[in-house]
Amino acid sequence: MSLRPQKKLFSAFVCQTRRYSAPGDGSIPAAKQKYVSTSGTYPKGFLAGSAFVGVKASNTKFDDLALIVSEKPCAAAAVFTKNKFQAAPVTVTREMLQNRKGDGIRAVIVNSGCANAVTGLGGIEDARAMGTTTDAALPDPATTDDGNGTRSIVMSTGVIGQRLPISKILARIPTAVSNLGATHDHWHAFARAICTTDTFPKLLSRTFTLPSYPGTTFSLAGTTKGAGMIHPNMATLLSVICTDAPITPAALHPLLAAAVDRSFNSISIDGDTSTNDTCALLANGAAVPAAAWSSPVANNPHSDDYQAFLRELTALTTDLAHLIVRDGEGATKFVAIRVLGAPEYAHAHRLARTIATSALVKTALYGKDANWGRILCAVGYADGVPERVVDPTRVSVSFVPAASTQARETPVDGELRLLVDGEPQQVDEEVAARMLEEEDLEILIRLNGEVTGEECVFWTCDFSHEYVTINGDYRT
Repeated sequence: MSLRPQKKLFSAFVCQTRRYSAPGDGSIPAAKQKYVSTSGTYPKGFLAGSAFVGVKASNTKFDDLALIVSEKPCAAAAVFTKNKFQAAPVTVTREMLQNRKGDGIRAVIVNSGCANAVTGLGGIEDARAMGTTTDAALPDPATTDDGNGTRSIVMSTGVIGQRLPISKILARIPTAVSNLGATHDHWHAFARAICTTDTFPKLLSRTFTLPSYPGTTFSLAGTTKGAGMIHPNMATLLSVICTDAPITPAALHPLLAAAVDRSFNSISIDGDTSTNDTCALLANGAAVPAAAWSSPVANNPHSDDYQAFLRELTALTTDLAHLIVRDGEGATKFVAIRVLGAPEYAHAHRLARTIATSALVKTALYGKDANWGRILCAVGYADGVPERVVDPTRVSVSFVPAASTQARETPVDGELRLLVDGEPQQVDEEVAARMLEEEDLEILIRLNGEVTGEECVFWTCDFSHEYVTINGDYRT
C-alpha cells in the first residue's frame, strides 16, 4: 500500500481550518456579529470594567480580569454547579452569601484563563484574596470587618487543576477599579474579559415596570460566558445579572432559581458540566430613592410584582442562554427541542435533554441528515421517565421551521411530519434537506394525540469536526 494517501490524510488533519472558533486575533466572526449588542440600557448604581493581567501565558493583550460594582451595598443571590469537584471561587462565594444572608454585597470580580479548580487549600486562599483585595480597592470601602468575610462575589473560568498567578491578579484589581464606568462600552469590556473559547461577548439589557411602582422604569442587564462544557446543572457558564429594582434578599434566590431552571438549565452543548458554573443576581434598588421603597419585591410568588419580575428575569436569562448555544464550540446549528404532552414538566425536560445530548442526533444534524430514528431512540431510552409517559403508538416527531409562531398543538405551516402516532411517514428528502440547511431548526415531539399535559423547550446545537479540534487543542 502506498504511503502517499496516508501522508495526504495526515496533512489535511493537522492543517484543518477552523471555521467556527474564535480567531486568534480576537476579532468576532462575521456570522456572529449580529448577536453582539451595540447599545443597552443599564441599571442605575452599577459600574462595570476590566483590566489586563495575562492569566494564561498565551494571552498577551486581551483583558482577562472583569469587575462589576454596586455603588452602594446591594442584595445578591447565586446558583452554582452541581459538579462534586467545585472550584474554590464557588466554595468561597457560597459561604460568603450564606454568612451575609444575601445582603450587603458590593462587587463581582472575575478572572478568565484559569479556573482555580481542584487547587486545594491554596486555591481557597487565592479566591478569598481576590475578594478581600477587591473590597479594599472599591470606592468607599467598608471600614470595619463585620466577621462575615468579603463583600465580593468571586468567579474564575479556564483550565482546571492550575493555581492562579494570584500576585499578578491582585496587583491589577485597582486598575480594574479605575477603569469602571456606566456606559455600554464599560459593560461590553466586562463581557469580553470573561470569555474563554467564546467567539463573541454575550451582553443583553432590557427595561421593565412593576405594578407597585407606576411610572418608574427599571433596568435589567446580564452578561454570560460559555461555549463548551455546557449542560445542566447549571450548564457550564458564568453569568452576572444586575437590576436597579428594589428586591429583598430573601426573594432573589427563588427568583433566580426559577429563571435558571427554564433557561440556563435547559441548554446543552456537549453534555459536560464544569466545576465553576455560577450565575449571580444583584439588586440595588437604585432606580427609586430608598425612601420610596414602599413595597420591595418580596418572597411571595403570589404577588404581582414577584411574577412581573420573574417574567422579565426569565426572558433575559433565556435570551442569554440562546446566545451560549449559538456560540457552541464548532456549532453550525441552533436547535430547539420541544416536547408536548408530558404528565409533568420534569418528564418533558428529561426527554428533551436526552435528545439534545445524543451524539448521534447532533452529528446527524451537522450532516443535514433527517435521521429521525436517532431522535426516536433517544426518546425511548431517556432515564427517569416512567413507561406510561412514552406510548410508542402515540408518539409523533416533526421538523418545524424555527420562524413559525404558531401554536404547536396541531400541525403548523411548513411542518415536516416524520412520525405520526408511531407510524413512519413518507418523508420528502428534498424538503428535509432544505430545512436542515437553515441555521435554526425545531424538533417537535408530541407524546399523545390530544397534546394535553406539560411542555418543555430545550436548546442545543450540532456536533461538528470543529468541536473536536477546539477541545483537542484547548490547553495549547
